[in-house]
Amino acid sequence: YPHRARWGETEADRAAVALAMAATDVTQFAARPVTALSGGERARVLLARVLAGEPQWLLADEPLANLDPAHQLDTLECLRDVARGGAGVIVVLHDLNHAIRVADEVLLLCDGRIVAQGAPDDVLTPVRIAETYGVSSHIGTTPDGVRFIVTTPMARP
Repeated sequence: YPHRARWGETEADRAAVALAMAATDVTQFAARPVTALSGGERARVLLARVLAGEPQWLLADEPLANLDPAHQLDTLECLRDVARGGAGVIVVLHDLNHAIRVADEVLLLCDGRIVAQGAPDDVLTPVRIAETYGVSSHIGTTPDGVRFIVTTPMARP
């Protein structure tokens, strides 16, 4: 709708929609009603709808909910592409692995208060993770350079 001309769709409108649908891997759902889609499919369609508007800022609250692991990674890469294109992208995540993997900056909150803000490696430390979430953590890097966090219950005295 943001691109729709006063008297109907233009070629530019259709191109923006097609690009957004391809970016979120939902082109195959074009003829299906949204009520016939799974939760994950619907989430990807909603992201395509937002992307078709070519926003200058995008706020995504838990955009990976209901997505399988492959589509989670695809969605994160899509959001990175939006940011690389010059738009501001803010993503709310509870999965620390996704945050440390893709974020340029992390804002860590606990009980509505800011615990720390900055580069993922500076913010997502074992000490802060323990203080914020009450779990122990180990932070590592895969052979291909992907950062990860493994959490375990805190040792009890």
